[in-house]
Formats: sequence, structure tokens, C-alpha cells
Amino acid sequence: MGTIRIGIAGGAGYTGGELLRILIHHPLAEIVFVHSNSNAGKPLSDVHADLFGDTDLKFTDSISQEIDVLFLCVGHGDAKKFLDNHEINAGIRIIDLSQDFRLSKNAVHGDRTFVYGLPELNRKAIKEAQNIANPGCFATCIQVGLLPLAASGNLNAEVHINATTGSTGAGQSLSPTSHFSWRNNNLSVYKAFEHQHLNEIGQSLKQLQSDFDQALNFIPQRGDFTRGILAAMYTESDLSLDEVYVLYESYFRDHPFTHVSTRNIDLKQVVNTNKALIHLEKHDSKLFIISIIDNLLKGASGHAVQNMNLMFGIDEMTGLKLKAAAF
Repeated sequence: MGTIRIGIAGGAGYTGGELLRILIHHPLAEIVFVHSNSNAGKPLSDVHADLFGDTDLKFTDSISQEIDVLFLCVGHGDAKKFLDNHEINAGIRIIDLSQDFRLSKNAVHGDRTFVYGLPELNRKAIKEAQNIANPGCFATCIQVGLLPLAASGNLNAEVHINATTGSTGAGQSLSPTSHFSWRNNNLSVYKAFEHQHLNEIGQSLKQLQSDFDQALNFIPQRGDFTRGILAAMYTESDLSLDEVYVLYESYFRDHPFTHVSTRNIDLKQVVNTNKALIHLEKHDSKLFIISIIDNLLKGASGHAVQNMNLMFGIDEMTGLKLKAAAF
């Protein structure tokens, strides 16, 4: 595989910044342009200060058709607008990091059809796709914890989910709940039972277990840390713990970023990596599942590069062998 020529729209935000950090060091990537109307003409390092010394690229308000793939790192609802307002050659592949095309009912836009880009669910389809809808961060973390049960027809009771995300999950634009003085030493619940990622989670579970009709009781929380998601879930199950571990290890055997641990897990094991880790416990009839990811990497930009690697037929770990923060 030769060089992959890349365009990025919305390169000034958190997901755009993470994508740049990965792709600048990706051995097969060439960044052709980074689009941002508000920052056009400025060096990337004016916005992403950590990139100073790594690149001389500047933001632009124009796009080039001389690319192989376009990443859309724009806000929810803005991906459709971007495609409506910019002519993108049919041969250019698109990876969208917004929620605009994740649901099957919204997957067609003009002549483009978007494949839901969760490799642990749709690896074969991703390899053949021209357009990818990158999964949401909460959705990725929760789905990797539940997919093996659905794939084996063993998700037969309602699921209770409590998941906490870091402040970067709210995006880079300031809001009352992202200011340091509010977020620091604080914890809050938001969108209880109504989070937008529930729809894509339910869609994936039904893809594997068509008769799944149980409630997903999801309580999202804003955490007092910058990055990472920890999801703690439980459901009724007749399976023994040994049977569950065999099920999960078998399901994820060919997925190099997703690992099942017999020891308890913590966020520092995945922060700054594209890993997803899962830990399982049995408490009487309840199966308890913990899953963790970095919301900006496996939950967004790292996941998008993993999908790009699969689409272009290269090792999906290329450019993504990242070191965990650890301490």
C-alpha cells in the first residue's frame, strides 16, 4: 500500500487534534489539508500547541480533491451540511466522526451509503466500505461490553449501565459544565435514560440478536478528569463466570485492540491508547461487566484511524501502537 492522502475537516477541535497527533506519525499517511474556517492561515500549533515542532502545516478554508480519504471532525449535524456545501469527488472515501450517519435510517446521503464503523461488529463490511460512520464514544465502550452476549443469543434481560466520561467528551467549545471551576471536584448525571448513543447501541445489539427487546437503562455521568470512559453494567445471566469468559475471549480473539482481563481494570490502562479493556464478574444471578476506553482515541479519533487502516487494506494497528498514560 502506498501513501494515503488525507483531508481533515474540523481540525481545530478535540477529535481533530487527536487525529492530527496520530496521522502526523502514521507511516503511510500524508496530510494534504486541515480545514477550519475560523483558523484559516494559522499554523496548526497555534491551536494544538503540543504539535509545535512536529509539523509546519497550516489550517485552510479550502479543500482539495487530491485526497484518498476525508475525515469529518465536525459537530453533530454539521457533517451533512459540509457534504451539502462542498463537492467531494465520488472516489474519495469519507470517515465521519459525528453522529449524522450512524443509524441505518440516516446512513444514505446522496449517492453515499455509510457503514457503521465498529470493527468488533462490522470488520468485513468496513474493509469493503467507501464511507464510514464512526461510532460514538459511550456507544463503543458499552457495545464492546455487550456484543459477545448478543452474538451468542445470551442477552435476554434488561441491562443497567452506569458510565462516566471525562470532560473532553463535551467537546472543546466552552459550556457551563466544562469550565474548570464547575467540573473540578464535581460529579453529575446528565441525559439519564435518554442519551443519544442508546439508539446506535440498540441497533447493533439487534443486528446480532434480532429478538433483543429489553431495556437499556443508561445513566451517563460527567467525571472530574479529562479523558476516558468507564462503563459499569449488569444484567441477569444463567451462564457461569467461566462460560462467560470463554464466550468473550472467543468473540474478541481476532480483534487486536479489545482485551478481556480476569483482573479488575482502571482507566489509566487505556488513556492515550486505542485499547478497550473488559472485566467480568458474577454475583449470584447477575453478570457484572466493566469496560473502559479513552473517549478521544478508541472512542473517536483512534477508532477512525483503525477504520481507515481496514478500508485501505493495511494492518489495522498501523500508527496506533500507543503508550498508556499509566501514571
